[in-house]
Amino acid sequence: MKEQKKISVVINTYNAEPFLAQVLEAVKDFDETVVCDMESTDNTVEIAKSHGCRVVTFPKGEHRIVEPARDFAIHQASNDWVLVIDADEIVTPQLRERLYREIEQPDCPDGFFISRHNILMGKFTVRKGRDYILRFFRQSITSWPPTIHSIPEVKGHVATLPVDFELLHLADETMREWVDKMNAYTDNEIEKKSHRHYGVWSLFWRPFWRFFRSYLLRGGFREGRRGLLQATQWAVYQQILVAKMMEKKLREEP
Repeated sequence: MKEQKKISVVINTYNAEPFLAQVLEAVKDFDETVVCDMESTDNTVEIAKSHGCRVVTFPKGEHRIVEPARDFAIHQASNDWVLVIDADEIVTPQLRERLYREIEQPDCPDGFFISRHNILMGKFTVRKGRDYILRFFRQSITSWPPTIHSIPEVKGHVATLPVDFELLHLADETMREWVDKMNAYTDNEIEKKSHRHYGVWSLFWRPFWRFFRSYLLRGGFREGRRGLLQATQWAVYQQILVAKMMEKKLREEP
């Protein structure tokens, strides 16, 4: 009898206590769960060990983003097929079953984008299929760049799973938490986009375009006031990013 292919679940953590037990319960039927912890100071590691996970450590040091630990984490898995999830994402039974079916197919792709269903200000969004992430792939042909908001680089064919086979994203950031992250993320993006030149027009155009895309093109209006606020958040993010980049250039002038 042909041996069934195996899947490792990989989770990067740092002070991930709030949802971790629920997340680990949802992946207990996979072949392996690896938790890559960045020196948490809460009960993250204890929770992971109590659920039978294999725990590895990536030194946090001065890192303020998770991406530098991603590549290290996926290559700690014992199996070639790896599903990467965050410590606030639930794998549905339907998704787990679909992943195992896919890898048994003779023409199976080397990686898959998976839909993520998000919570927006207290409720799951009306819209599905608006947030796809590349999180399932063969470890042996994949690397993860250590830059903010990077996605894994799979040297092979990548496909997209149907929208109903999804991850449930439990994070529900308050506006205050969003502002804190916005500062951290825009600081990191400055380095990533340091080669670009943003003129004064970008202060207006980029926020407008991001609002227009979020609220109209991507159907944010269907979420009512929640969608309006989210589109505004994205517009502010772009304005802050451009302003910081312009400030950096001005300070570097003789």
